[in-house]
Amino acid sequence: MRAALALVAALACATPALAQMDAGWEPRREAHLQALDKVTARVTILKATVGRPLAFGTLRITVRACNARPPEEVPDAAAWLEVADTRNDASGRPVFQGWMFANAPGIAMLEHPVYDLRVLECR
Repeated sequence: MRAALALVAALACATPALAQMDAGWEPRREAHLQALDKVTARVTILKATVGRPLAFGTLRITVRACNARPPEEVPDAAAWLEVADTRNDASGRPVFQGWMFANAPGIAMLEHPVYDLRVLECR
């Protein structure tokens, strides 16, 4: 358990390119994200292609990397996300940048008054 937490902490500080060199993760092209609008209680599953921005409400979400564990290991996914809020600024005010982990969503979370975002898997 300590080794897993140490790996999560190390990846949380790493850049997308650095983490893709880790042999324990396999790069994937698509991230499945769960988005929640807290005002309407609407939950939406988003399919985001790496490198292509997508919108959810006033959020602009760009997945820069999405990695999954090999099939012989315990399933997990980690995605490097850049999230901007375009509500008051068309160019977008950054509200989150970093790794999110499917099996440890509490490590790095989007802190936003209206929206929640979570990584489900990488394909």
